[in-house]
Amino acid sequence: MAATDPIVINVDLSAFRREVTDAERLSRGFGRALGDALEGGVVKGRSLSDVLRGLGTRLSALALSAALRPVENALGGVFANLTRGLLGGVTPFAQGGVLNAPTVLSSGGASLALAGEAGPEAVPPLARGADGRLGVAAAGAGHGPVTVNIATPDVESFRRSETQVAAALARAVARGRRGL
Repeated sequence: MAATDPIVINVDLSAFRREVTDAERLSRGFGRALGDALEGGVVKGRSLSDVLRGLGTRLSALALSAALRPVENALGGVFANLTRGLLGGVTPFAQGGVLNAPTVLSSGGASLALAGEAGPEAVPPLARGADGRLGVAAAGAGHGPVTVNIATPDVESFRRSETQVAAALARAVARGRRGL
């Protein structure tokens, strides 16, 4: 990359956009509630205490609705997945996959687990390693021969750079172990 190349940063803004949409919807609801309350006082001749009481009730209902929406969404997804499971809509995840909605899973016994409740959640397939431990297998992780060619004008210059070469090789091996 040249010094003049632009730096590109990719950011997922979908959650932010949902929050802005929710805030806009709430502000419209607040505006309607305030407008209705003022209309009730000016046009319909209601008393100030009735207007304020009605406004307080409406604003409380808006706030409660906004606070309960995540719970409603989660429970709706849970029940949708339960009925889908009861009606034969079973999705296999032996090769892995992504849960895009709240999903109820069996944890092996009498208890259930909820996954995907905070957004998309990965289901990676597990594999048993050579050491017997169960875990996520890294794709393409292989051990092959590594060849290092060092060209120097003489043996003495190689001896002077030996520490630097060893350090560079150690860093390369560490990066390889991390999968970078």
